[in-house]
Amino acid sequence: MQPINLDSYKTDTKEPLTSAEMGKLWATYMGNSMAKCILNYYLQHVEDPDIKTLLENALKLTEDLLKITTEIFTKDNFPIPKGFGQEDVNLNAPRLFQDEYYPHYLKYAAKAGMSIYSVAIPLVFRKDVREFFTYCMNSTMELIEQIKEILMNKGLIIKPPIIPVPENVEFVHDDFLNGYFGHVRPLHALEIAHFYDNIENNVTSKALIMAFAQVVKDEKIRKLFEWGRDMTAENVQHYMQMLHDENLPTPSFLDDLVTTSTFSPFSDKIMLFHKMDMFSMKMRAFGNSVAVNGRHDVGFLYTRSFMKIGRFVEDAAKIYIEKGWMERPPHAVNRDKIEND
Repeated sequence: MQPINLDSYKTDTKEPLTSAEMGKLWATYMGNSMAKCILNYYLQHVEDPDIKTLLENALKLTEDLLKITTEIFTKDNFPIPKGFGQEDVNLNAPRLFQDEYYPHYLKYAAKAGMSIYSVAIPLVFRKDVREFFTYCMNSTMELIEQIKEILMNKGLIIKPPIIPVPENVEFVHDDFLNGYFGHVRPLHALEIAHFYDNIENNVTSKALIMAFAQVVKDEKIRKLFEWGRDMTAENVQHYMQMLHDENLPTPSFLDDLVTTSTFSPFSDKIMLFHKMDMFSMKMRAFGNSVAVNGRHDVGFLYTRSFMKIGRFVEDAAKIYIEKGWMERPPHAVNRDKIEND
C-alpha cells in the first residue's frame, strides 16, 4: 500500500472541522479502535501463513488510521475518544474461531469501513481530512483485493451466481413489479447481486454473534445475542430461498468455523458495540438493496428484515446506555439550554 504523507497533517490551518468531518473522523476512530482489539486477538490464534499476513496487513492499516485521526484531533484540540483498549481484549483467551473465518470477517469489516469512507469523501472539504479519507478508501480497497485473492485461492468462497448474457436490448412490461400475484418475472442482475451480498454479510454476522453468545458474561446481553442469532438465521434462509427459487447457488453458513470455547476473549462492552455496528451496516445494505429492487415481494422481505434489525439495534443501544458505555458523538449546540441558563 502507498504510505500516506503525514506531513500534510502537521501543517497549521485555521480552518475548523465541519460537523461532517468531526462525525466521520469520530466514527472512523471508534471503529478502528475496536478493530485493533479484535485483530490483535485473531493474530494470537492463526496458523495459515497467508491468512496471518492478511491479518497483519489489516492490523497495520487499522493502526495507521488510528494514528492519523489522533493527530488530526490533537491539532484541533478535539478530545480523543476513549474507544476500546487493552481492557477490552484478553489475548491469552483460547481460540474462538478457525483460521478460515478470518478472511470472511475481514471482508465484512472492510465493507463496513468503506461505507463510512465513501459517504465521507463527498462531504469533507478540509484538505488534510479529504486526503485522509481518500487514503482510507484506497487502502481499504487494496486490502479487499488481498482478501478476495485469499478467499478464492483457498476455495473458501463462491463467486456471485452466473446468469446468461442478454441476447438483445429489451424493455419491461406491466408485470415488472409483480411479486405475489400474476406472472412473476425472474430476479434481475442487481437483485441477485444484493441477495448475494446480504447472504454473505449475514452468514459472517451469524457466526460472530453465535460465538459472542457462547462467551458473553451478562445474561441480558446473552439473550439479545441469541435472539439476534436466530433472527439472522431466519433472514438468511429467506434470502437463500429467493436465489434457490431461481436455481442459483448461495454462499454457505460459517457456523462450523466457531470453536466450542466458552472463555471470552472480549469484554461485553466491545462485543455489544460490535454487534450494534454490524447490524447497523445491515440496515445500510438493505437501503442499497431496496433502491435497485423492482419486485414487491423482494421489497417486502427487505422491509421486514429492516424492521427486525432496527429493533435489535435499539435494544442493544438501550443496554449500552444503561451500562454507561456509550460515548456521545460530536453534537450541535443546545440553544434551548443556553437560553435557559
